[in-house]
Amino acid sequence: MPRTSTLYPAEFRDQMVALVRTGRSVESLAREYVPCAATIHEWVKQAAVDDGDDPGSPISQERDALRQLRREVKQLRQERDILSKAAAWFAQNDVTSRRSSSS
Repeated sequence: MPRTSTLYPAEFRDQMVALVRTGRSVESLAREYVPCAATIHEWVKQAAVDDGDDPGSPISQERDALRQLRREVKQLRQERDILSKAAAWFAQNDVTSRRSSSS
């Protein structure tokens, strides 16, 4: 199932991460607030990546840029395929029209 749009504002996520960093447990925050513990864990993990604590993982901006580039590549491939089919169709019609006009 595809992910839905972001349900929680960035300020709320930042506050949850700050509370975890001050010593609050993720489980207690999950009981007190709406997001489940796994969601809060992901926010904390991504915040660590964004802060440079995990140099092997891409930061959010890089992930967003990569997602956008993949979307553009997909669109360009579709456009290329459409143009290729159109060129083939026009070439075929040009050949058949030349045959009929030269008879």
